[in-house]
Amino acid sequence: MPYFRCGAFVSTTSVDSFCAAKITGHSLQRSASRAVTGDPEEMDGFHVKITEAVCLGTSLAFSGICYYLYRKSRSTVDKLDDAPHFTIDKKLKDILKATPGAYLQYAVIEGTVRPLGEPLTSPFQKEIVGVLHKFMLTEHRLVWNSLSHSWTDSERVMHQRVNAVPFVLVGSDETTVKVLCPLQASGVHMETTYEKFHQVNYGLGDIVGQYLSGEKLKGQLETEEMLKVGATLTGVGELILDTDGTLNLQPPSNGSQYFLSISDFGTLRGDQDSVAVWWKALAIGFTLAGAAVLLWVGRRYYYNLKVRWEQEQERREFKRLQAEALRTHAAVTGPEARQDGTDDHMDNLCVICLSQPRNCILLDCGHVCCCHNCYQALPHHRCPICRQTISRVVPLYNV
Repeated sequence: MPYFRCGAFVSTTSVDSFCAAKITGHSLQRSASRAVTGDPEEMDGFHVKITEAVCLGTSLAFSGICYYLYRKSRSTVDKLDDAPHFTIDKKLKDILKATPGAYLQYAVIEGTVRPLGEPLTSPFQKEIVGVLHKFMLTEHRLVWNSLSHSWTDSERVMHQRVNAVPFVLVGSDETTVKVLCPLQASGVHMETTYEKFHQVNYGLGDIVGQYLSGEKLKGQLETEEMLKVGATLTGVGELILDTDGTLNLQPPSNGSQYFLSISDFGTLRGDQDSVAVWWKALAIGFTLAGAAVLLWVGRRYYYNLKVRWEQEQERREFKRLQAEALRTHAAVTGPEARQDGTDDHMDNLCVICLSQPRNCILLDCGHVCCCHNCYQALPHHRCPICRQTISRVVPLYNV
């Protein structure tokens, strides 16, 4: 398709035939690379996006927290493995007398619960007595979630009451160990003895009001938990022989975790090991998420460099072909014709920057509308005139 400009004739067909051998098979991948980088206009430097920085910082912070909790849980499991196990009998006092300071910093014992005085009686079941009593009243609601467009459960503790009486653990020969500060202990040391849900009855006005407010009151749950008299209890803590000959189990002074559990030691140890495994899995998961963000940023950086390198190679190839075409044209027509052909370059300006002459042909459409610098800065690899995909570009010279 010929191109006329101010009396000068430009033959795109002749230019294409001259340069085709030089650039056959040269396909521009710039638009695909820009789509991957997500930042086509910024080629002067590489920048980490705010979302990427937030995701990376969050994943690293959570992985650090989870790892700390995993190490703490793992340390607790190791201490449980190293803790000596003792039977509550008369020999226990002899062992403590022979121990420096008359105490064991971390030990495991097991005995039967017996109150020191009057036990606590369940207000719901008079035949159940215990040494620890916990009553909790919880309100349950359904709250509308606008993000998921569904009702989600929500609960709120309205009232909680805990009562305790002094108690001991009794061994096979009636040797006793007094348990101190039981409410500070971890582990499942109470069992549910009463549970009742009081459902709310709705009227028509209540249902309409709930849908308007986005909250539905389901009802209230009464829960009672007790450590029963006669239950077998496993205790892990600091074991002390008092000056009056009393054996006491109390929270460890070295900061180790204090346990009271109605299950056996194996179950207690398994529960703590499961907690450590879960924290480890979460730490690994958040670490992998952070690594994935780093890989994504590195991949974007690599494609950013690749695009800049391809553009530089393309610019050098274009300059080389342009210089070679001008030399060939000057050798055929002579320097006078070349000088005449350059007099009116400013009359044929690039439609994008309006400052540089049009010096390239966009193929396959054949439009001559921009300079090579503006062609490289196009956000999409399409012709500005007809929007057809650009497969290659060749330099333009006037004949």
